[in-house]
Amino acid sequence: MWTHNALQDFVQRKMQGYRFIVAANREPFIHRHNGGQVECVRPASGMATALDPIMEACGGVWVGHGSGSADRTVVDEFDHIQVPPEDPRYTLRRIWLTKEQEDGYYYGMSNEGLWPLCHVVFQRPEFAPQNWNHYRDVNRKFADAILQEAAGEPAIVFIQDYHFALVPRMLKEQNPQLLVAHFWHIPWPNRETFRSMPWQEEMLDGLLGNDLLGFHIRYHCHNFLDTIDRTLEARVDHEKYEVVRGGKTTMVRPFPISIDFEEHQKLALTDDVTVEMERWRKLLGLRDEILGCGLDRLDYTKGIPDRLRAIDYLLEHFPDYRGRLVFVQVAVPSRSHVPAYQRLDDEVDHLVNDINWRWSSGSWRPIWLFKEHKNVKEMAALHRLSQFCVVSSLHDGMNLVAKEFVASRNDEDGVLILSKFTGSARELPDAIQVNPFSVIELAEGIHLAATMPRDERQRRMQRMREQVAYNNVFRWAGKLLATLLRIDFPESS
Repeated sequence: MWTHNALQDFVQRKMQGYRFIVAANREPFIHRHNGGQVECVRPASGMATALDPIMEACGGVWVGHGSGSADRTVVDEFDHIQVPPEDPRYTLRRIWLTKEQEDGYYYGMSNEGLWPLCHVVFQRPEFAPQNWNHYRDVNRKFADAILQEAAGEPAIVFIQDYHFALVPRMLKEQNPQLLVAHFWHIPWPNRETFRSMPWQEEMLDGLLGNDLLGFHIRYHCHNFLDTIDRTLEARVDHEKYEVVRGGKTTMVRPFPISIDFEEHQKLALTDDVTVEMERWRKLLGLRDEILGCGLDRLDYTKGIPDRLRAIDYLLEHFPDYRGRLVFVQVAVPSRSHVPAYQRLDDEVDHLVNDINWRWSSGSWRPIWLFKEHKNVKEMAALHRLSQFCVVSSLHDGMNLVAKEFVASRNDEDGVLILSKFTGSARELPDAIQVNPFSVIELAEGIHLAATMPRDERQRRMQRMREQVAYNNVFRWAGKLLATLLRIDFPESS
């Protein structure tokens, strides 16, 4: 099986002489002021969670936006700091943005424009010209920092996500010798949807600066190739999954991302997690109730309102669950400056209050809502306690919460209810797969999970755990790097 050490050995043997540089909007560690002290915290980010163990294995430099209140006070003269703080393994290079740049590039173009455009969940994208200008400026700022870190030496640059579509071309124009890979963590829409993007040609040309462009699933690769075919003057080879533009070839490949399964299952068995389980029991007043959970960012793509309506429908049409079903929804606040997220926040509050008012009895209430970040130990504890976990995203590139739930279940029990419109649904057919837009189908999925015999639950969970353990984050990274270097990928270490 691929492990931290196997990836490290692979990198040392195959990447000798290359610097390794990762570029991402989100930084893996944030420093902030807290009561006169400076504390270092890990942000609530699936992308950062997936990439941090790879950086610890490979070393190198992570270039990211410094967003913490104490970030500037802890870096050196080159804006560097060594991380993780308890056992430094790689360098974090922080980029500083003005409030106007952050608002225009991140909240504006990235999350009011590209995010709804790519997820296709019926939220209208907003494309303000000034936001595109900020997006272009910030992409240039990141490209310049990457070039500084490469210092003219051979380097592999690994760019993350939809925030930096222009960076690959900018890098190649300044240093054609760089090997550039880009992983697009969210879906890619069909070509008709993408036509609404006003600066589509500049954005697509930027992405074709990559030597390798990765998506989670093959379907998104097809969508991207179709988009190029209808938009730019380029030769698209659908059989080889390659695009040639201006004599340069870009490989387009699926690489389903994953988690550090071994580390996650070890964490779930620690005494700290056992303590957190007892805290959850006391907080929720659990005795023999049926417990379910959902752990998401407070984002309109995650399907939280539909999930809550499914609980309401279940209680109305299956009276036996009244007084017996407890559902915990952790909704981590996200992008609260964006109006669509503010409306979602209000909608979720209203739904929870209305459903609890309608069905609560005595000390029992059906829904517990926590709009706060929970650390990995608290989340693992909730996963271990829950009979079922609901991941009902309306559209998701992958969704790592589903895989974290599976990794936490060392008892090989529990049921995963999973949206058909997540990338993880392709890998986890033993989950109860549902249409997240259908309240009835979601409610029936919860009923099936609550009544499923133990032996069937265990058979399903065993197969899912085998899948996630085998296709872990180190295999994802190894396969991507091997493809970039055009070498045969070793299927086992």
